Amino acid sequence: MKLRCAVIEDFQSAATTVADWSPVTADVEVVTFTEHLGSTEEVAAALAEFDIVVTLRERVPFPAEVFALLPRLRLLIASGMRNSVIDFAAAERHGVTVCGTASSSTPPVELTWALLLGLARSIVPEANGLRAEGPWQSTLGADLHGRTLGLLGLGKIGGRVAEVGRAFGMEVVAWSQNLTEERTREVGVTLAGSKEELLEASDFVSVHLALSERTRGLIGAAELARMRPTAYLVNTSRAAIVDQDALLAALHAGTIAGAGIDVFDVEPLPSGHPMRTAPRLLATPHLGYVSRANYATYYGQAVEDIRAFLDGEPVRRIG
Repeated sequence: MKLRCAVIEDFQSAATTVADWSPVTADVEVVTFTEHLGSTEEVAAALAEFDIVVTLRERVPFPAEVFALLPRLRLLIASGMRNSVIDFAAAERHGVTVCGTASSSTPPVELTWALLLGLARSIVPEANGLRAEGPWQSTLGADLHGRTLGLLGLGKIGGRVAEVGRAFGMEVVAWSQNLTEERTREVGVTLAGSKEELLEASDFVSVHLALSERTRGLIGAAELARMRPTAYLVNTSRAAIVDQDALLAALHAGTIAGAGIDVFDVEPLPSGHPMRTAPRLLATPHLGYVSRANYATYYGQAVEDIRAFLDGEPVRRIG
């Protein structure tokens, strides 16, 4: 009898088209789920009859109670090699092997610039105005050349965002709690003396930090108040780094020029959520890692993980 594999959160029905599943289809029946599984009860009900689950990034949590409700589960594959919503100790207790895949930093770098440029040149309102037979030009674009780009975080993604900023002729400054002069010299940017100094000096602020107890709520009402009224905030990292209520208040009050946001406290955003209609906001539905090449890697390596597990030699184990 074939094992059953559930591929969840496949919103675009892409999992079985961007990768070749033939290496496992003789042994595994693959079923895709294109709708979000929200509650623990929904996850348990949908996945109760599956031996293998392939989940996308951190869209669906797998705490201890979920593993307890899925006694048939033997292999969980998550895209990427880090995951903060899987209880790895519980997986081990329940005999579940957890594996990951590679993940490229290129798509979130590109989306960061799509949001930043979209904000700076008012791409969405101008395009909508043109389609609606509205005014021919209604905004003045914000220049990038000669302006200051402030980066909160200068890791792999932040470093590549900095390179693009420099190519635009921007002055790039960076700060994080552990950032060193050596790292900023390596990337060719300036180390800000403090978070507050960076916020006050920047025309564009972009967040590229991992979520931790130190970074949770790092940007709140006090920090947003330090930004210039002409400055923009971009967050393609983790929602909890920026206080969502404080950001909404700043957008409504116009104390910052705008924000480009790809991550939210609740995903997918519920109908009627204030983030859907906030002024001065360019929002996308967590597209940072969503690209054809990245998905080909995720699902192609998921197939490899399944094949290796079936052969008794799991690869890319995480946790």
